[in-house]
Parts: sequence; C-alpha cells; structure tokens
Amino acid sequence: MKPRLSPSTQQHLILTPQLRQAIRLLQLSTAELEAEVADAVASNPLLDWAENTPTEAHDDGNAAPSDADADIAPDTDTRLTDEHWDREADTWQERVGPSGNNDDIDDIEHPAAEETLQDHLLWQLHLGHFSQRDLRLGVALIDAIDDDGYLREALPALLDSLRPELDVNEDEALTVLHRIQQFDPVGVGARDLGECLRLQLQALPHETHGRATAIEITRDLLPRLPKLGVDGVCDIIRCPREEAEAAVHLLRSLDPRPGSQHGVLAEGTYVTPDCVIWRQQGLWRVALASGALPRVSIQRAYQQMIRHAAATDADYLRGRLQEARWLLKGLESRADTLLRVVRCLVREQAAFLEFGPQALHPLTLRQVAETLEMHESTVSRAVARKYVRTPRGTIPLRDFFASGIDTDTGGSASSTAIQDRIRQLVANENPRKPLSDARLADTLKSEGVPVARRTVAKYREALQIPASHERVRIG
Repeated sequence: MKPRLSPSTQQHLILTPQLRQAIRLLQLSTAELEAEVADAVASNPLLDWAENTPTEAHDDGNAAPSDADADIAPDTDTRLTDEHWDREADTWQERVGPSGNNDDIDDIEHPAAEETLQDHLLWQLHLGHFSQRDLRLGVALIDAIDDDGYLREALPALLDSLRPELDVNEDEALTVLHRIQQFDPVGVGARDLGECLRLQLQALPHETHGRATAIEITRDLLPRLPKLGVDGVCDIIRCPREEAEAAVHLLRSLDPRPGSQHGVLAEGTYVTPDCVIWRQQGLWRVALASGALPRVSIQRAYQQMIRHAAATDADYLRGRLQEARWLLKGLESRADTLLRVVRCLVREQAAFLEFGPQALHPLTLRQVAETLEMHESTVSRAVARKYVRTPRGTIPLRDFFASGIDTDTGGSASSTAIQDRIRQLVANENPRKPLSDARLADTLKSEGVPVARRTVAKYREALQIPASHERVRIG
C-alpha cells in the first residue's frame, strides 16, 4: 500500500496555562489572592489597580455580566454596608435569640486556624462513608503521609505497626489507600513520583490530548524520560510525535509535590471573609465580601502602544497583555465558582444558618459536586481555607459539611448535629451524677439516633469533654 498524507480534524482538551492559573487561583485564600495579584501588578506594566473600573473581560461591551458581577455591583444593592448589616443582625437576634451568637458580625480580620495536610485529608475521610474499621485504617494511612503528599513507608511495615490493635491485610489497606488517593489535592497518597503523576492524569477528562500516552510514560519510562526525549518516547511507545510532545508537555504541567500547598499557617496569620451571607425579605442572599475580588484593570495607554511599538517591544507587550487577560478571566472564574458553591451550601444548609449546628444536615463534597456538575476536587479547592461571614459569625466553609448517621425514622443526622446534642446533654446534666457514655448513647437512641457507646466516646473526646468520672462535682 502506497503511503500518503491525509488531513484530519480532531478535538482535544489541553491543560492550558490559563486553566492551570484558574485552578491555582481557586485554591488561594483571600489574603494569598491579594498577594498574588499585587505581585502580578508589580511585574506586569499593563496591569494596574482600579477603582470601580470594569475588568478587561467586559470591556468589549458585548459579554453579559457574570453571576459574580451581578452580586458585587452596584454596591448599594448587594454589597453590605455597616448600617445594612447591623439592621440584618438585629432582625436575626429577634428571630433566633441569644443562641444566634452575633458577637462576630464585624469587618475585623480573624486569626486563622492552623490546617496541615493531614487535617485536610482527615476532614475528607470523615465525610466519606467508611466503616469504623476502615476509618481507623484511613487515619493510620493519612498519618503516614508526609508533607509532600507521599506515602513513603511500605504498606507491610505500616500494617505491622498497627497490630494487634488493628489486624488488616494488604488488600484491605490498598482499598482504603485508593480511596484516599481520590481526595484533594489530586495525587496525594502516592508511593512514588510515577504514581503521583498518574493519579493526576487519571483525574483529567479522557479526551485530554496526550493523556493516555502520558499515563504509559509514568508506568515504565519516567526515570529515563530526560535521556529519551520526545524522539525516544515515539520509538518505544510507537506513537505520533505530536502525541508524544503533548504527553511530555502534560507531564511537565503536573505537580510533583501535591501536599506542599497545605502547610501549617505562619503565626499571626489572619483570615478575612470571602463571602457574606445575609437575610433579605425572608430569603438568604450571598455576595462576595469586600476585597474578596481584587479590582485590577488593563492600562489602556500601554495597550494602545502595541500598534505603534517596534516589533520587539510589541511582542513583549502582547505577552504581558495575554497574561493580564488570563489573570482577569481567572479572577472572574474564581469568583463565579466560589459563589456557585456557597449558594449551593446555603440552599442545602439553610436550617444550619437558621438554628445552628444541631440542624446541620449530612452533606459531602461529592453531593455538592454532583449538584453543580463540577469535579469533586474543584469543590474541595473552592472550600479550602475559605471563610464566610454570617449572622452567626465568621465561619469556615468546611463547617457546612458533615458526615451522616442513619436514624430510626429513615432519615439521617449529621455528626456535627450529634456532637452538638452531646454538648447540650452534658451542659444540662446533674453535676453530681454526670451522664456516662452509655447513658448518652441511650438518650440519643431514644431520640431516634442509634449511636454506639464508642462513637459517643469519640465525639465526646473530639469536643474535649472529660469522661463522666472526671466531671463529678460535689457540693
């Protein structure tokens, strides 16, 4: 058969620099975002701080305002003034009473809670549907993951250290480990670099250009890739050069240390609310907090210089213009995603805002992701280190999530609601005859929540409530 060339058209999804920037901006806290934008303004002459100036994305006059714009502007409509907020707080106090806890409805910054990678993973672990045995195993595996996100310790040695308290085989451990490897950040829990990159590739859409070839490279060729180069990959895998180039480019775009984004916060770090939730005419409203979306714009003077500049200068300015546009679109995408997630949380957990933790319904990252038709890791990035200002105070978005326990009535109760009920029972107990864990479990069972005594003990310890014999008060 005579060889011949024939053109063809195919659609590929590529992880572009713009998409990677949008993903990175989404997982930043408000303080980190401000620092990121400040660095961009300092290094890019086409960017400048703007006061009430429309962003480049809407300068053409044809694009429709996004949800973020609708909630931010005009200020007198959706962004809260101090007078408006005080009025809403008064209304809340009248409806809910002292339990509403309105001590934190101001604009001051709040100390940030320290969150390590292990904290972030354990939060996701407890939101999943794991048996008690798998939970204990999951905690042990997460505890062995280092700051870079790798499980360096060999599974047999790790399992030996758990015996005899927890006797599990390697297959059981692998099953739990594979579920942990689906947590955010993507690639966490890997045992080597190849597995780390492969986990990140498997999370990409199947139609991503170069994905299949990149996965194959991570299995056998990764250590030799620097010497092989694109030509060597083509010869061994027998794929078109274009496919090999896309695969290598895709591998270079991945994060070899996925856990490094989650570290202990520096001492003295403060947080500011990313969103504001308030009540208006009986409905819950959501808007970005002031300062949550840094206002930057493109310098028109420099943009106009491109047409008249020399070739070298014009190329430089075009590159900076592209970076500026990517940043503005990334900021808009971050705001839109954050608002969509918070609105979903408000819809699902309106009772939590109304009555407090005891009314918190079971809700997981996967449920929110399915509702919004997003990837679970996208929701996790949108929630991580984000805070929202409510009439109940400034709280982290992760407080809107809770794992569930089935009740006798066919519904389910969140672990947070159960903990809050335990706190109430202990607060109202007879100090001379404190309630034991068994008594607390019996009380909860009588209320329709079948909780084992050991589960009550675990929740009590999480609440830092002493055992019953330590709570006895005489006289």
